[in-house]
Amino acid sequence: MPPPPSDTPPADNAPTILVDADACPVKEEIYRVAERYRAQVRVVSNSAFRVPVNARIKRVVVGDGFDAADDWIAENAGPHAVVITADILLAERCLKAGATVLRHDGKSFDAASIGSAIATRAIMEDLRAGMDGPLGAAGGGPPPFSKADRSNFLQALDRVLVKMR
Repeated sequence: MPPPPSDTPPADNAPTILVDADACPVKEEIYRVAERYRAQVRVVSNSAFRVPVNARIKRVVVGDGFDAADDWIAENAGPHAVVITADILLAERCLKAGATVLRHDGKSFDAASIGSAIATRAIMEDLRAGMDGPLGAAGGGPPPFSKADRSNFLQALDRVLVKMR
């Protein structure tokens, strides 16, 4: 259940959580943690969906253009932002802007890990492109999102926001 609406406006120095929302499984958790730390939240997507009525939570609907949500997030990322995404290339752009970047499972992208994540992504794309037949078409994808992933995310977001205070 989302937190109750707040009449308290965000502080000027409050962190902003930028959510790559189209495939984000932890939006409700973000809303709860943001309320606790009085953080602003921008839920960015290509299509409209409900967000809690709260002065600190805003829905940002971008155009249908390729990477429009990623572009908006990257342009608004900075040292006082926490970006929530599983998109490795978006994570790299946001890290370059000085933002903190977390995946939905609570693992962080940082300067030390982003290079190997990009390389692994490229290798996997090449492998998928080179596979033909029924196995190549099947793909695979990430493992199912678990309760442990949700718990790890909550702990990681909490730690990040404590550091930003």
